[in-house]
Order: sequence, then C-alpha cells, then structure tokens
Amino acid sequence: MSGAGGRGCGSPVPQRAPWSLVAATAAFCLVSATSVWTAGAEPMSREEKQKLGNQVLEMFDHAYGNYMEHAYPADELMPLTCRGRVRGQEPSRGDVDDALGKFSLTLIDSLDTLVVLNKTKEFEDAVRKVLKDVNLDNDVVVSVFETNIRVLGGLLGGHSLAIMLKEKGEYMQWYNDELLQMAKQLGYKLLPAFNTTSGLPYPRINLKFGIRKPEARTGTETDTCTACAGTLILEFAALSRFTGATIFEEYARKALDFLWEKRQRSSNLVGVTINIHTGDWVRKDSGVGAGIDSYYEYLLKAYVLLGDDSFLERFNTHYDAIMRYISQPPLLLDVHIHKPMLNARTWMDALLAFFPGLQVLKGDIRPAIETHEMLYQVIKKHNFLPEAFTTDFRVHWAQHPLRPEFAESTYFLYKATGDPYYLEVGKTLIENLNKYARVPCGFAAMKDVRTGSHEDRMDSFFLAEMFKYLYLLFADKEDIIFDIEDYIFTTEAHLLPLWLSTTNQSIAKKNTTSEYTELDDSNFDWTCPNTQILFPNDPLYAQSIREPLKNVVDKSCPRGIIRVREESFRSGAKPPLRARDFMATNPEHLEILKKMGVSLIHLKDGRVQLVQHAIQAASSIDAEDGLRFMQEMIELSSQQQKEQQLPPRAVQIVSHPFFGRVVLTAGPAQFGLDLSKHKETRGFVASSKPYNGCSELTNPEAVMGKIALIQRGQCMFAEKARNIQNAGAIGGIVIDDNEGSSSDTAPLFQMAGDGKDTDDIKIPMLFLFSKEGSIILDAVREYEEVEVLLSDKAKDRAILKGKMIPSYIINSNPEMENEEQSSPENDSQNQSAEQVSSSSQEVDSVDQESSEENSLNSYPESLSPADMDNAASISASEQTSNPTENHETTNLNGECTDLDNQLQEQSETEEDSNPNVSWGKKVQPIDSILADWNEDIEAFEMMEKDEL
Repeated sequence: MSGAGGRGCGSPVPQRAPWSLVAATAAFCLVSATSVWTAGAEPMSREEKQKLGNQVLEMFDHAYGNYMEHAYPADELMPLTCRGRVRGQEPSRGDVDDALGKFSLTLIDSLDTLVVLNKTKEFEDAVRKVLKDVNLDNDVVVSVFETNIRVLGGLLGGHSLAIMLKEKGEYMQWYNDELLQMAKQLGYKLLPAFNTTSGLPYPRINLKFGIRKPEARTGTETDTCTACAGTLILEFAALSRFTGATIFEEYARKALDFLWEKRQRSSNLVGVTINIHTGDWVRKDSGVGAGIDSYYEYLLKAYVLLGDDSFLERFNTHYDAIMRYISQPPLLLDVHIHKPMLNARTWMDALLAFFPGLQVLKGDIRPAIETHEMLYQVIKKHNFLPEAFTTDFRVHWAQHPLRPEFAESTYFLYKATGDPYYLEVGKTLIENLNKYARVPCGFAAMKDVRTGSHEDRMDSFFLAEMFKYLYLLFADKEDIIFDIEDYIFTTEAHLLPLWLSTTNQSIAKKNTTSEYTELDDSNFDWTCPNTQILFPNDPLYAQSIREPLKNVVDKSCPRGIIRVREESFRSGAKPPLRARDFMATNPEHLEILKKMGVSLIHLKDGRVQLVQHAIQAASSIDAEDGLRFMQEMIELSSQQQKEQQLPPRAVQIVSHPFFGRVVLTAGPAQFGLDLSKHKETRGFVASSKPYNGCSELTNPEAVMGKIALIQRGQCMFAEKARNIQNAGAIGGIVIDDNEGSSSDTAPLFQMAGDGKDTDDIKIPMLFLFSKEGSIILDAVREYEEVEVLLSDKAKDRAILKGKMIPSYIINSNPEMENEEQSSPENDSQNQSAEQVSSSSQEVDSVDQESSEENSLNSYPESLSPADMDNAASISASEQTSNPTENHETTNLNGECTDLDNQLQEQSETEEDSNPNVSWGKKVQPIDSILADWNEDIEAFEMMEKDEL
C-alpha cells in the first residue's frame, strides 16, 4: 500500500492537479489524523520503539542470513532442513512451485527491504550478486502473476532505490540502470502471455520458450483468476515510464479494461476466475480475498501512481458494491455476483487481511478498524491467522505461511490514526514470530496453527513484506534514510516512486473501452475525510469501535453482544424451533427459518448451508431465535462427530472381469458395522428405488441380500441406511450426487449420524465420490451382475474367491519379482499420500453434511478442519521418500494458483482391456503378466499400511 492517503484534505484537489501536490496533501491527511490519536492510549516510549525496531532488524538478519548461507542461489530457503529449494530437485508442491523460476527469487524480492532497513552496504552487495548470478532465460514454467509481483516488482523496486542512493552520492555510484535492463528483459519475456483475444494473460509462461510451443509445456490453460490478470498495471506501467517502452503499460491497461467491461453490471462485482478467451466468468463468487484482492488494490493505486481518473472511478464503483454486499462488519463474506444478497460461503481466507489497509488508503477508517480488530482477535486465539476461518471463528484451513497482510494493515492503521494500540499489535506479531515460527535456519511456516507444527518453507514474500512493514511501524522518520511518502507500495511491498506519474505521460492513453466519458462526481468525494468528522473530538474514537469486538472470537459470534431470550412465552405462543426438531421437509419449519432470518445456500457441490442474517429477521426476538437455532445446529453436529476419526475404507470389485483389480477408496460412516472390527461384507450390488433412499424402498426384492447403491442428498445418511436395512440389504454404498467429484481432488467424507441413537443400524455403509461411484454404475450397466467387497483394506486378489492367481505366475520367477519390487519405478510408487476424510451429515434440503469445501479453484485447497458445515477432518500431509520432508498444500498468496498436491489414490487400477479373455490362457508374455501382478500387489501392500 501507499504512504499516500487520498486526493486532498479539507478542500478538493483540482482534477488535473500535478501529483506532487496530490502527494503532499495526501501525506498531510495522515499527519493530521495522527495528531488526533496520541491521547487515545498510553503512548509507547521512543526507547521501546527503537528496541522493537532493532528486534525486527535482528529477525531479518536471521532470515536473510540463513537464506544467503544455506540456500542462495536457490529461489527459497527450506528452514527445517537448512537447504535451498530448487525447482525440480524437490518433490513438487503443485502450482505453488510456479513462483520458482531458478532466478534467486528471495534475493530479488528482498532488495528494497535492505534499503528500507538501512542496510545499504548489503543492498549494494545484493545488487552485484543479482547482476552476476541471476539468469532469466531458464527453461521453466512460471506463474505470470507471481513473476510480475515478485521478480519484476523486485527488480523495479531495487532500481528505484538504487538511483535514489546514487543521487545521494555515497552508495551505488557505479550503478547504471542494470536492474532496469533486467526488468525490461523480463517484461518482454512475459509479453507473449498476453497473446489472447481478450487481452487477459495466460496464467503461466515458459521463461525460455514462451507460450504454446511444444517445448513450452504451457499455453493450453483457459482460465485465470481476476487478481492474476488485474495485478499488472503498477509494475508494467512503471517499466514503461522508466524505459519509455509503451507496450508494457498498454498491455496491462487492456487487461484491466477487459475485466472492467466484464463486471456483473447489476452488482458491479467481479468473479474469482474468468475464461481468458471468452471472458465468461468461471467462478461467480466474489469477495475481497484470494483470487480478487489485489485487483481492487491496483485500481486505486494505479490512480495514485498514474493519475488516471478512470481507475479511481472504477475503484469507487467496486468499493460501493463491496460495502453494500460483501461487508458485514466486522466480517467480509463472499457473495454471488448475480445474487449479491446471497452469501457464497461461510468462511474467510487470510488474504483479506490486506483490506483494512486499502480502506485506510481510501479514507474509510471505521470499517478498517472493525475488520482489523476482528482479525487480531483471531490471531490472539491461534497465535497466527489461519489460512481460512469460519464465521464463528473456528479454523477452516490450519496453515499459515507467514503471510504479511495483517502486518501491512496494522502499519497503515497506525499511520492513519497514530493510535499506540497498533504498536502493541505489532509487538504481538514480533513475539509470536520469534516464539512459534523461529527455527535455527530461519523462520518456518506453520503447518497447523492449532498444534504449532512447522512446514519446511520460508516464502520470499516473508522477507519482501513482513519485515518491511514491521520495521516501518516502529520507525520514526529519522530512522529511514529516504522519505517513504515519496513512494507507493505494490502488492508485494515493492517501492515505486510517485514521480513516475509525470514521466513519459504521453504513453498513458485514456481508457477507450470504458463507458465513462467524464467522471461522475456523485459516486465519490474528491477529498479525504476531515478528521474532525472522522474522529469527532474523541481521542478514544478508535477504541470505541474496537471495544464491542474484544470478545467476538471467544463468544464465537460475529455479531457482538447477544441477548438471551427468557424461556417464558405468552399464553398460546409456540416455543421457538429447536435444531433437534427441525425437518427440512416440513414447510412450516422452512417458513420459521425465513422468519428467523435463516437462509439456505445451495452450494455447487450439492450441499446446502445455513446462514443467518439478523437484519432479515421479522423482529429482534426472531433474530435471537435464529441465532440460537444456528448455535444449536452447530452444537448438535459437533456432538455427533466422534473424537477418533476413521481411516478410509475400500470398495473392491471382485466379479468378472475385474477379479479384485479395481479398488475404490471409500469414506467410512460413524454408524453401522465397523469394518475394521468385523469381517468384510461381500455381495452383489443393486440400485435402490427411490435412488436417494430417503423413503421406504419400492424394490425390496431387488436389494434383499445385496449391497444397495444409494444417491447422496435429500435426507440424512442414517435415514438412508435404515431404509435399505429394512429392505433386507446387507450393506450400502452412498454415491455422491455432485457430478465430477473425486477422491483425487477432495477429502473423503466420513458420514455422521443424525444426532439420534444409531445402534439400530447393523449394516456397513461406505461413501463414494461421483467419479468412483460411476465406475460401479458403469460396470452394472455393462455386466449386470457386479459383486463387490466392502472392507477396511483391499484384499490380495490371490486369496479372493472370485479368482485365484495361477500358481505358475506366482512361482515363475522370484528373482524377477524381487527386481521389480526394488526398481526405481516401484520405489516412486511407494511414495503414498494419506487420504483425508471429513465427516458430513446430510439434512434433507438443509444438510449439515458439512464436509470441507474443496473449491478455491485457483487457490490451493489445503485439506483442513471443518467449517460451519461441521465437517470433521484429519490433517493431511504429503509423505515423500525423505522422512524429513513434509510438504503440505498451501493456498493463496493473493494469488492464483490451483490446488497443489491434490490427494492422489495410490492404488489406482485399471480394468482388463479384454474382459472376455480367460485368465487361464496365456494371452501376453509371462513377464508382462508378472509385472502387472507385482504392481497391483504392491498397491495392496501399501493399503495394508493404511496409506491409501
């Protein structure tokens, strides 16, 4: 974010005022606000601020020094194993690795941080290393977004401060724009990504070969996230202004223009992901966190840096929609762009922590204080901000990759208010980092904020942003060797000089795609808020805003103070609806929900969530009843979840022509026959009628003595189990109704009961996602008689009754078998991934199924604990051949990467290509048959170790 705070202070700034005047008046806004706040809390002494500032310097030295000693020239440091992370030499973490380009990422990202921290000699040495060692022509596919904000931004930030130091006459006297030339080289390497009909860039590019060429290994993508395409203008425009090459700014402007034109016109919101060729929204939910965040940030900052009024017009239009639909103080909840009154999810991600800082730049202080305080309360509970947390402040995704966004907002709130409270917040951040994240070789990301476990990663943004904001928070003006107010911060906290607004202005073309020909002044104020209005003669103003939120997390209620309704009712009045009595098929109950302000959200994966908006309740009493109903529903589901999570189960097709070759990973149930304690269940399958199994079966003769196939949805799992059990079924398989769902990309369900006694259910129940379930359904359509085995672990095909492995195969060549088992290929197969199961409870149309939502799409879907849907889950980590390595999926660097390290089913098998061929006939070479069986037996051996 920028040190500048707005267009003017007290009186309007002329629409075409030189930016020097704008910057001066903006700085005055912050100074004026600061003077109001010094009486709001006990001021921190100069000595203590210096002490904390020095502590930040020591922490940076610890992180940067260990990177240079143990990792450089690698992109990042692995602080647990004290070595560098090099692309291709470490197990892939999926798309999160797209930030790594073998270009010494952490060093480039840290360049301007060295100057801010007054480490000018180290900066000069670092620049020399970059010029000497860094190669930008590597055959590696990288994220356009990450490369732009981290590498291009890092080079430009380094260049900006290098020329500043050169002008001062002491350091960098040898410098001759070398970093700028590298930035220009990188800019040209990124330009082929914009070769689309829309002007939106491809999400990835090969640094050496560009796009689409066979050797490029990229260029087939169709989607990108809004932030990916909309977070280019600062770096690209600065590159154009520095070099005079207009093409960079033109391409970035075209992408922004296209996004603006594709906004949803009725709500003025944008979605999370968009098709780069057609412009159609792929994900139509909208918020201020992952996938969209920096798009809004760059609209406002593009106006600040470039002075183009159209960017301010667009930002204010979007901001009005955000405050109208997404902001539910102190929460910021995603909504649907076409139905903005409908929440899209009941959890928030950590990247929205930047938004209070952006609101400071906008001049909207009150909601910034509220949201920041809510986030701080979450941090005080968990020591760090979880990657995602629910509306009742439970952990949704437990990771924390040392993100700096909260520190960023803390700094800007302090700059805007001068309230010493925010210095204490910063002190807490420092203490937590040293206490919980510091390790001998740097600072390690948190794998789980609840347990304090670490992950072997220290992202470059930690050095680029965290230490910069923390140092500036405690620094006085004389502690910094240059005027920070002369620069604007990019989303990666790189510094670009404000004087660029008056440089090469001829290349700045007015937006021709916008419907606006002149500014609509009614849409926003030209001046920053008058402090006498914003802080109405009350030095405790900010404290008064924060106070109602002090216990918001402990109360597990985002709405603040809740009154408890007396349990006495007027004569003849009905008591409020209780969660234990609720039936989704009862129209009267649904009407009561509506009266209480409780709405039903139908999710894309087939689930339904309950969300309450008190303001939509018929009365305050109804609102209280609705809140109690929601709390009871949460507690009811929590009671139904068993303390010990169950491991995945197996559904094995044993009939002809499969003979046990196909093994499907299944989710267990918390009721019914426990397959880990009892013998497996074997039988033929039959579809129930009705297929959802929510009423008495009309085809009991078809399922009698068989394993019933049932579709998920419309009633509770336990109800389905009772109905098929009453019809004589010996087991049940629930198949997900969300088409395309798969255990490859989602944590498995662990089906919960219905809150009642389920001891009457005696048959085993397993859950299959749509992809796995369709394998059985397709087999039934083709072969009619399909027999399966339900068990806790897949059984060796050699001992299945359906078919014995011919003895001549097993005994044919033991040496070959040993050789096969010890081959590198098979060694790699032994790198298995734990399957994660989450418990879910289905409730008629309001299902408390509550499994984990697995769809941040372009954000890493790390598998995590349950949100308000009440899904119980088991934490997962990718197990590699190196036991010291433990890489967990992460999400979201503001960014736009797909889910990395998706859980994979290691025992994936395939059907015979010719089911009519008898096993007794030798239709292929013996070594081929043996190799095939060895491969499958190894898969079963892994399953024996519960490593599905």
